[in-house]
Amino acid sequence: MKAEAVLFAGVAGFFLLTGAGYAWWSGREPAGTAALTVSFLMAALMSFFFTMNYRRRGSRPEDRKEGRVAERAGPLDFFPPHSAYPALTALGIAVLALGVVFGLWLFLVATGVLAAGVMGMVFQFNDRA
Repeated sequence: MKAEAVLFAGVAGFFLLTGAGYAWWSGREPAGTAALTVSFLMAALMSFFFTMNYRRRGSRPEDRKEGRVAERAGPLDFFPPHSAYPALTALGIAVLALGVVFGLWLFLVATGVLAAGVMGMVFQFNDRA
């Protein structure tokens, strides 16, 4: 993350110099000066974030030339099997769009179908430890 910190520090320096020059030569025009000041602050914040992460965690495997992919790879997680809830959610969205065209009654029915599909996807594997 050290390279990213240096990159964003350079961007922040560019916006600082550009903003100061713009404020000087534009006769204190507020919109451009404010935009360049905010750009400087955002780039400085990113540089600070990357610097702090580098100090806390050190270099990453991708920062070293001898780093390997296996050093960064973590454990594989749970991949769900087939489910009917994505199709139910898609049907709910399609009927909801038709409900906008054809009437409130169809829109309300589709809202129920969509809610059932979304809740099914969210809570389908809730009991998994």
